Amino acid sequence: MSSLRLLVLFGSQTGTAEDVAERLGREARRRRLGCRVLALDAYPVVNLINEPLVIFVCATAGQGDPPDNMKSFWRFIFRKKLPLTALCQMDFAVLGLGDSSYTKFNFVAKKLHRRLLQLGGRALLPVCLGDDQHELGPDAAIDPWLQDLWEEVLRLHPGPPSLDAIPPGVPLPPKFTLKFLQGSPCTAEPCMPMKDPQGTPSELLPFLAPMLSNQRVTAPSHFQDVRLIEFDISGSGISFAAGDVVLIWPENTASHVQQFCQVLGLDPDQCFTLQPQEPDTSCPKRLPQPCSMWHLVSRYLDIASVPRRSFFELLASLSPHTVEREKLLEFTSAQGQEALHDYCSRPRRTILEVLCDFPHTSRAVPPDYLLDLIPPIRPRAFSIASSLLALPGRLQVLVAVVQYQTRLREPRRGLCSCWLASLDPGQGPIRVPLWVRPGGLTFPEAPDRPVVMVGPGTGVAPFRAAIQERVAQGRTENVLFFGCRQQDKDFYWEAEWRELERQGCLVLVTAFSREQEQKVYVQHRLKELGALVWELLDCRGGHFYLAGNAKSMPADVTEALMSIFQEHGGLSSTEAASYLAKLQHTLRFQTETWA
Repeated sequence: MSSLRLLVLFGSQTGTAEDVAERLGREARRRRLGCRVLALDAYPVVNLINEPLVIFVCATAGQGDPPDNMKSFWRFIFRKKLPLTALCQMDFAVLGLGDSSYTKFNFVAKKLHRRLLQLGGRALLPVCLGDDQHELGPDAAIDPWLQDLWEEVLRLHPGPPSLDAIPPGVPLPPKFTLKFLQGSPCTAEPCMPMKDPQGTPSELLPFLAPMLSNQRVTAPSHFQDVRLIEFDISGSGISFAAGDVVLIWPENTASHVQQFCQVLGLDPDQCFTLQPQEPDTSCPKRLPQPCSMWHLVSRYLDIASVPRRSFFELLASLSPHTVEREKLLEFTSAQGQEALHDYCSRPRRTILEVLCDFPHTSRAVPPDYLLDLIPPIRPRAFSIASSLLALPGRLQVLVAVVQYQTRLREPRRGLCSCWLASLDPGQGPIRVPLWVRPGGLTFPEAPDRPVVMVGPGTGVAPFRAAIQERVAQGRTENVLFFGCRQQDKDFYWEAEWRELERQGCLVLVTAFSREQEQKVYVQHRLKELGALVWELLDCRGGHFYLAGNAKSMPADVTEALMSIFQEHGGLSSTEAASYLAKLQHTLRFQTETWA
């Protein structure tokens, strides 16, 4: 290895940035460069002044927010008292991951790049702006950027002249070895602790919450299965406010676990211990020691995810079968990206399905490579749909069950939503690992501030929590714009809203899009009540909130607001844009959207 110690730091919300960071680590090792890969908040940031070369891989979450695992770093790096020469010895590069359909596309990466330059760092390259909206995904920008990066790194820090780079077709050593235990197989799975005895539940120590109910809240004839699920969190130490989110660890289905073990020739009952093979690597804290193969596959390996290109690169290098290996190598080449997109990304083919399509290769995968080959299951975040002030010791979520058809025979199913929907507390006790974190919405503390909320579909979930909370606090100036397809099919909590209307605690405005020839959406209702919206925002200092699908609704609602500002506020288009920007800056206009 070269004497250079490259550091790769990532901020990742869904795992994509972590996957890219791990790819950087692999490519560094192929070039005989020592490399550490860490989450930004897992790295002691005060040591940054001693690092000669750092690559930052950052996603942008929400509306321009840093991911959760880099928020502490973010606060530190933007301290005003940091000297402007703090990082003058550091070469760096920033790789961003974002979605150009959002206004603040790659905001975190751009802002970090500028800040590192301010602190004296030397940029090896312009910031890379990976875009989910590109037909080939973020790799369209990442691939050429990485090629330029390695040329620059090796120019400045050439590797040992006596050692050539490890060719792409040769697998790197695995990060872990699985030491199989002889004798009787694992008979009992280790139990996850109920909670951290010294604190509130967290990602490493979630609370195993009893599921109390799992109720379908859409009509049986409606195409979309939506569930209202309630958990008992009494005694957990969990506390939350309106706008917060709950994170849940899902599991793979038993049939998929069995199929995976069969395809790879694994004994699901076999027990093993993990042994790290690199000095800077520790065992995943979520895996017990010892661990059964069943536990590893059902609760840790994300076999239902769509594989990224790094999966095909490693699988090709492990393949002993000529025909299968050639096809896998095609998928890893620059020329094969369109074919890979057609085979994998477009139809949403899963890792398990790919392994079934390449049976000779799958059968030859050494168990030691399982954790290198397959990413871990990520927790799924849901807006909390209830308030502790209204339902003490309870936590409710509104879950749309994800299931859709592509050209593949089997329907595509969301791992977490389908797993949750399959659980029936009426058949026996069920516990679900979960914990809570702050969300992207915060509601005003001043009791006299009106609140206008726009929540079509399941976007209404955080507003149900907010309305419950505000009504319990005696705050009655609540306006809710709710949209769905049909009143008798997917009108969530209709009876509850009607009762609050009767009590004078809520103004409810509905848009049922399919109940008339001309479709009516929430943005149309907003315009109809533009005078009220303008009065609440401009004369009463109200707050405006928007939650729901990110596809087109947020832009349509924003356009409606701009129209209201001009028609009822007498503002020009430029003044309306400035007025909206001021609302956003003062957190009187907040959004929470998802793809």
